[in-house]
Amino acid sequence: MDGLLDRWRAAAVAAGARGDEAIHAAGTGLLRRWNEPHRRYHDVVHLTAVLAVVDAAQSHADRPDLVRLAAWCHDAVYDPRAGGDANERASAELAAGLLQGMGVPAESVSEVVRLVLLTVGHRPGPEDRNAALLCDADLAVLASPAPDYDRYAAAIRAEYAHVPDPAFRAGRAAVLRGLLALPALFHTPDLARSGERPARDNLRRELAGLNVPD
Repeated sequence: MDGLLDRWRAAAVAAGARGDEAIHAAGTGLLRRWNEPHRRYHDVVHLTAVLAVVDAAQSHADRPDLVRLAAWCHDAVYDPRAGGDANERASAELAAGLLQGMGVPAESVSEVVRLVLLTVGHRPGPEDRNAALLCDADLAVLASPAPDYDRYAAAIRAEYAHVPDPAFRAGRAAVLRGLLALPALFHTPDLARSGERPARDNLRRELAGLNVPD
């Protein structure tokens, strides 16, 4: 966890944060959230994977430091029982409070909040480089090899263990169809080139396995 905290600190300082105690407190608080016991997919492993994609493709963002902060905050609030975009909105509100408390400039706070909210639909604009990188990093798991994708899908089901199977299948099918309806799942060059087809193959395969009528 110390390595992750160092990465949090570096991104925060690059964005203009001040005060090591405030930065450390915010980072440790976020890590406590990412390690909550009810998380099966949206956990610190997911956070680390998202940050890895951001690091690898940072040249495609205008402010990679802000994309990193948005990655840290985008699922910081995660309650599988919450409806609609409640988690994203709560995560954006949390991000605003944390970043303001660390002295991050207002325009940078607003950008991080905007990025977090864009993870609701993963539809970055054509010139929105920061959002494209964050959304690609968040969805990169979809392009995993089939066994890894299947573990991801099983972890999502475990997070929704409280939902009866018919209701879960219907809800999950709606999510998968929404993703498949996107004009493009990925927007940064490497993922757009190598990830689009395997991601769509995985989504279609999972959807077929749900056996939910159109």
